[in-house]
Amino acid sequence: MTTISPVNENCFLIQLAPQIDLSLIDQIAYWVTQIELQLGAALLDITPSYTTILVEYDLLQVSPLDVAKQLEAIIALAPCEVQGKEETHLIELPVFYDVSVGWDLDALSQRTNLTVAEIIQLHSETIYRVCAIGFAPGFAFLAEVPAAIQAPRHATPRHFVPAGSVAIADAQTAVYPSDSPGGWQIIGNCPITLFDHHRDPITPFKVGDRVKFTAISATHFAELGGVVRHE
Repeated sequence: MTTISPVNENCFLIQLAPQIDLSLIDQIAYWVTQIELQLGAALLDITPSYTTILVEYDLLQVSPLDVAKQLEAIIALAPCEVQGKEETHLIELPVFYDVSVGWDLDALSQRTNLTVAEIIQLHSETIYRVCAIGFAPGFAFLAEVPAAIQAPRHATPRHFVPAGSVAIADAQTAVYPSDSPGGWQIIGNCPITLFDHHRDPITPFKVGDRVKFTAISATHFAELGGVVRHE
């Protein structure tokens, strides 16, 4: 059952479910669009996740009571009414899958009893959905990774993971948009800039989008500006 709860004086949290359910993605994406349209300039920030939407609004422009009423009206739409209304964008990302940039590729091969080529095929043939954006600006949590290549986070995160690193953590995959610490299993690198605060939008991702990875050669990786950075 969907609930709306105040978090503080100018934030509401919409909770859709107690646990992750990928079938909620379209519903969350649609509601986010509707909230943005309804609140307009009064909306300060909106943070969708796997099962929640955090809505922050400007108290100088709208009252908590009015916001609550608008949110209640939006979520009153039944799931069957929402389904298919939100168009999803397909984002295609080039990836150089190689042990020189995929620092965990060999270990993942040993863990899964699959060849590196099989891991690449499984990872790149799947179309993922953007389920949440967080951890770092432009970091999109994508699901769902094929069961055969799922792997847990490292027990001890690395102090340094290069920007563009394509990685797996359990059923999720992601691209690190900037240099940062990180504990995910790195299997390749994407040479495309995925966060730029000078650009509008600053990141190509939004919740509900579809993402497809395409394997590229070392030559193409270099042509796109990719750099091999050793562990």
